Amino acid sequence: MVDTPMVAMHGVQKWFGDLHVLQDIEQVVASGEVVVVIGPSGGGKSTLCRAINRLETIDEGVIEIDGQKLPSEGKALARLRADVGMVFQSFNLFAHKTVLENVTVGPIKVRGHKKADADKRAHELLERVGVEAQAAKLPAQLSGGQQQRVAIARSLAMDPKVMLFDEPTSALDPEMIKEVLDTMVDLAKGGMTMIVVTHEMGFARTAADRVLFMSEGRIVEENTPEEFFTNPRTDRAKDFLGKIIKH
Repeated sequence: MVDTPMVAMHGVQKWFGDLHVLQDIEQVVASGEVVVVIGPSGGGKSTLCRAINRLETIDEGVIEIDGQKLPSEGKALARLRADVGMVFQSFNLFAHKTVLENVTVGPIKVRGHKKADADKRAHELLERVGVEAQAAKLPAQLSGGQQQRVAIARSLAMDPKVMLFDEPTSALDPEMIKEVLDTMVDLAKGGMTMIVVTHEMGFARTAADRVLFMSEGRIVEENTPEEFFTNPRTDRAKDFLGKIIKH
């Protein structure tokens, strides 16, 4: 019995006008696997990430989450989206709600959890990501790193099957990056299925099971972090790594 992959993409194509931003994407992510997507800007990484929970529609191909084909719209899509946590560059927290309310709103409204249960779980998750002391504050009263950790807790509160991270540290000051990456490393160690678009090569080396290198809409290379960083096979990857690792 072969386990159903958590995420499967077959023949995925996406155009923006004449620009072919996702080209023939064939990719399977196993349950509990941490896949890090790296590559030059404009290579299609964020589009790939956003296509997995249908924030971007695709033009051809199939995407499945835990064996279920992505519905195109309506309640079925909302249900499936609830299984796919997403953390963006911008934290997208509700400015007028407290940290606690930000984390409980999904479980109460979408999952139908009782407020007391949602609150209890939210406090546990906020403690897990290290911001429990901020539960009564509004997002504006928090640092960027704290807000991003709240955003992670908010996604986890939905008990997602897979977590997508789209450059979660790119809007943060350098000293805040580590606290967010540490939270993500803990998640990875805990067995969460994760697809992470990032420029943080240290995270890719320590937390990834596999690295996908994307350029010009294609997955050009994939390998273990060890192999990819020490022995890239394609000129495009060698060139990219040469530029970032020198600095």
